[in-house]
Amino acid sequence: MKKINKEHKERVMKIVEKAGSEEYETIWDEKGIPRFKKKSEIKKGKKSRASGVRFELKVKENLEKMGWVVSKWMNTVDYEGEGKIGKLVPAKRKFNPFFKALTIGTGFPDFVCFKKNESGYYDVIGVEVKKAGYLDRIEKGMCEWLIQNKIFNKILVAKKSKKRGEIEYIEFKEKHGEK
Repeated sequence: MKKINKEHKERVMKIVEKAGSEEYETIWDEKGIPRFKKKSEIKKGKKSRASGVRFELKVKENLEKMGWVVSKWMNTVDYEGEGKIGKLVPAKRKFNPFFKALTIGTGFPDFVCFKKNESGYYDVIGVEVKKAGYLDRIEKGMCEWLIQNKIFNKILVAKKSKKRGEIEYIEFKEKHGEK
């Protein structure tokens, strides 16, 4: 019993020392559990998020120049994985307790775009913005579900091109195919 208490005390002391360090910052999650993050990693995360938001704005402006009517997609797929049935649900807003603000527009994909085609009907596409162009397994599954259920005609993944200032659009079906 004493050994367990001593080990526990040592762990707690290490955590306290770590928290007092200038390199780490204590962040409290939704459940009230403290997390220790390196300050350098926090800065990196802020820069990455800001860069992603700027790139998303560039993609929106680019699509509008190409004649698309672009709007933020406010829904997402309640997707539970391989072989499970999903459904379209409103995206939850995320609350940031530090800024006391709600994050709007956390839907998947990022944009819904409309454009009248030659036959007089409208093409409806979804656009997901990813700087590197990679979708994770869940995002791929959601794309497949959206296309199979005819929510969108196609889904494009917008990514940064190798040429500075250019945007590359990759059609989801062409890259990943249908399973």
